[in-house]
Amino acid sequence: MKTPTRRKGRPKGFYAKTEVAPVQSLDRAMIVLEALADSAGLTLTEIAERLDQSPATIYRVLNTLNARGIVESDPQTQAWHIGPMAFRLGSAFLRRTSVVDRSRPEMRQLMEITGETANLGIEKDGLVMFLSQVETHETIRAFFPPGTLSPMHASGIGKALLSRYSDDRLDRFLRSGTFEAFTSKTLCEPEAIRKDMQGIREAGFAVDDEEKTTGMRCVAAPILDFYNEPVAGISVSGPSHRLTPDRISEIGKAVKQAANQISRGLGSSET
Repeated sequence: MKTPTRRKGRPKGFYAKTEVAPVQSLDRAMIVLEALADSAGLTLTEIAERLDQSPATIYRVLNTLNARGIVESDPQTQAWHIGPMAFRLGSAFLRRTSVVDRSRPEMRQLMEITGETANLGIEKDGLVMFLSQVETHETIRAFFPPGTLSPMHASGIGKALLSRYSDDRLDRFLRSGTFEAFTSKTLCEPEAIRKDMQGIREAGFAVDDEEKTTGMRCVAAPILDFYNEPVAGISVSGPSHRLTPDRISEIGKAVKQAANQISRGLGSSET
């Protein structure tokens, strides 16, 4: 009898739009990575306790990831950290778009002009995700490592992006749920947020006036692509005693100019 030939490639129905059960071991490894990414280093016991898993199970996950360089341990503290291979994999995300490379010169210039930290962020699953940063030389400064997430309604970049949403998209966002109050200045009511968007559109830049963190301000503007749609935001952030109200207009113009320059590089015809 002739042995059936096994076809190469993906099994039939691979692309079927049906819910597929996750690979448990892979899912567990991703949860471990997320825990390490959110910390400054965790021991085996701390990871096991935080994730409510047995140390033996977590040890196997860590050893597997360590073999690939995705995590690494400190021999002195016995703490585990994100490894260099994880950075390499994450950098592939940044290479997907030219907006990061195109923004770096403008961010450096923006930092030099304003004396404050310049940031680049995008919208990711209803949040702002910071991609890149050029830090100020000042001792006290804002710090948003790549991958940091921030709420749209209480973020300078988030508000800049929201201001470019269509009316329908903004309505969907405002109906998506309640908005957390981080400080006494956070705008949480949908109508207050909508009114703020009108002012941002007129000015061309957004201001986070201690709405996420008391004592910190941020000025941001949207970056547009070839279709004149918002793909990212650029901002300047720093302590309120340096980003004083009388500097906001001046900084806003500089941030807007930087955003327009990047937008032109991406093919936008609106700037």
